[in-house]
Amino acid sequence: MPAGQAQMQVRMIAIEQEDAGQRIDNFLIRLCKGVPKSHVYQVLRSGQVRVNKGRVAQTYRLIEGDVVRVPPMRVSEREEKHTPAAEFKILLEDSHLLVIDKPAGVAVHGGSGVSYGVIEQLRASRPEAKFLELVHRLDRETSGILLLAKKRSALTHLHEQIRAGTIDKRYLTLVYGEWKNDRQHVKLPLFKYTTPDGERRVRVQTEGGLASHTIFNLLRKYGDFALLEAELKTGRTHQIRVHLSANGFPIAGDDKYGDFALNRRLQKAEGLRKACKRMFLHAYKISFTHPETNKVVQLQAGLPKDCEAFLQSLLAEENANV
Repeated sequence: MPAGQAQMQVRMIAIEQEDAGQRIDNFLIRLCKGVPKSHVYQVLRSGQVRVNKGRVAQTYRLIEGDVVRVPPMRVSEREEKHTPAAEFKILLEDSHLLVIDKPAGVAVHGGSGVSYGVIEQLRASRPEAKFLELVHRLDRETSGILLLAKKRSALTHLHEQIRAGTIDKRYLTLVYGEWKNDRQHVKLPLFKYTTPDGERRVRVQTEGGLASHTIFNLLRKYGDFALLEAELKTGRTHQIRVHLSANGFPIAGDDKYGDFALNRRLQKAEGLRKACKRMFLHAYKISFTHPETNKVVQLQAGLPKDCEAFLQSLLAEENANV
């Protein structure tokens, strides 16, 4: 393990209500920002971490009032230096929630070759925040509404809504092909796998696949393209992308499941048509119950300027051909 600096001295931390219920390993990983996970597990296995003066397994769930002994741990200096603080467009913020409009091209968290993501950048910009966790995820290439919890109780409440299917999430996407139906249900089981080079992928597969359901509503046609609203009934990895690709309607700019020859053409402006240099998938609307007030919250994030400009260029091209 690369040498690093010790993080503070021994700390004695009393567990409050917001931290109760989570596993000790997850608590330490969040608490000790910049410490490699391998080192966190090493000090757990060696018994250097104590709860109420006793050793615990990494699966131990914290209880309010527990006193946790946290030993000095080595921080990855490179990670600390290269996690720049950042803020994003805020759609809603209160004592329980932070809802942002994530730009395309930004990962929601570090890992898989990405040093840091939205969550690490927000934590770096808000060092005083005691708790900040992702409620759900968006693909790196997808823009739009992203929910974060500022309290563990809010995170638990929203996860319960996700499991119950009461959070309504809608996306806007542009597909290539002759879309026929105004409203179309797609129910195809999705199987998650890893390619030989370590990349995470999903395919339609009955054996071992998870039941998945998306509803697509046709909003408008633009020549050979169709603007759709995607309504998620389940929340599987890459669900919208794979459901559309499997039905022969690749998303414009999708570099994993799309039409690669089409994507190359879209990268360049042609005539009245502007270039499309990103995947056209945007989380534009969400509805959920607020974890504190129990009132319904409805939020929207308009299409990013580059997506809107591409649609307008398709419209101009269509009108010019009339």
